[in-house]
Amino acid sequence: MGGPPDGPGGPVLITGGAGFIGSNLADRIAGEGRDVIVYDALSRPGVERNLAWLQERHGGRIRSVKADIRDAEALTGAAREAAAVFHFAAQVAVTTSLADPRDDFAINLQGTLNILEALRASGRRTPVVFASTNKVYGDLADVPLALEGDAYAPTDPALRARGVSEERPLDFHTPYGCSKGAADQYVLDYARSYGLPTAVLRMSCIYGQRQMGTEDQGWVAHFLIRALAGEPISIYGDGRQVRDVLDVKDAVDAYMACWSRIEAVSGQAFNLGGGPDNAISLRQLIAHIEELVGRKVETRYSDWRAGDQRYYVSDPSRARSALGLGEPTPWRDGVARLAAWLEGERSSRAGRAAPAPQNVDSRLEAAS
Repeated sequence: MGGPPDGPGGPVLITGGAGFIGSNLADRIAGEGRDVIVYDALSRPGVERNLAWLQERHGGRIRSVKADIRDAEALTGAAREAAAVFHFAAQVAVTTSLADPRDDFAINLQGTLNILEALRASGRRTPVVFASTNKVYGDLADVPLALEGDAYAPTDPALRARGVSEERPLDFHTPYGCSKGAADQYVLDYARSYGLPTAVLRMSCIYGQRQMGTEDQGWVAHFLIRALAGEPISIYGDGRQVRDVLDVKDAVDAYMACWSRIEAVSGQAFNLGGGPDNAISLRQLIAHIEELVGRKVETRYSDWRAGDQRYYVSDPSRARSALGLGEPTPWRDGVARLAAWLEGERSSRAGRAAPAPQNVDSRLEAAS
């Protein structure tokens, strides 16, 4: 869905292009016949496999630049010929930002400013689409919630039905929220102040193939990885916190649509998530995973972490209308596909050709 607008035919620059969403987007763009510059420091474990996968699939269409987003000179060189820029490179964990706020600032805010300044200096109106976060809305502690079984839910019927809209006031919590939120605002302001065509997608929880989930980020994949390995899952809080989840293929549709409609949506931010129909608690996901793997999953509970939201569900209506997006993948289908892919990856790395467990395969077939 969505394609490049008419204009320069140069390569597309994707910062963090070897990461989870970046590699999926690079695959889509290269598959449509465009060259892609994958700009990535390759510091996150596992992303080098994503880069190798892209190069194997697309050969010379994938150009790798191994560099840090804080390296303004390298970034300027990579951006010089770009027809469009998708900015994913980031420090992504709240916990890491609390431990090292200076590094978090330098990567998330200074790195974003490096991109914007490189493009401003070029004198060209290169489109920029920025990956922001739902954390720009804070912890939503003022939203009254009721406990309904294994999930929190708003007592406000309208919020329950629609989710959090872009009208929600910004409220940055934790260094991560501040750095990403400030970057979000800089990207939007460069459209106002300098006429650079920019758009922001404030993502909820994206999941899918090529996600190397960890305890700090990418919880859907992380839970599956632990369960498939027969290892316990750590939960911070009571596990009833709720997020709306979105399959990465649907997220890529949104990024492509932003690019194709950049003149119409320039200077705007959109909430990107699965919406109320794809809202689940951690406990509900674990129950589904237990169905997929055919056994109980051990869980261990710890205290809540700073800045954690008891409830966050996106109102996706503005994004769907402005970007022409279709209905998202039902979360059970998408999670089943991710489980099958992760099991295949695990078997491949172990040097054996064992198929995924039968119950995972059967769910995958049902979701296809």
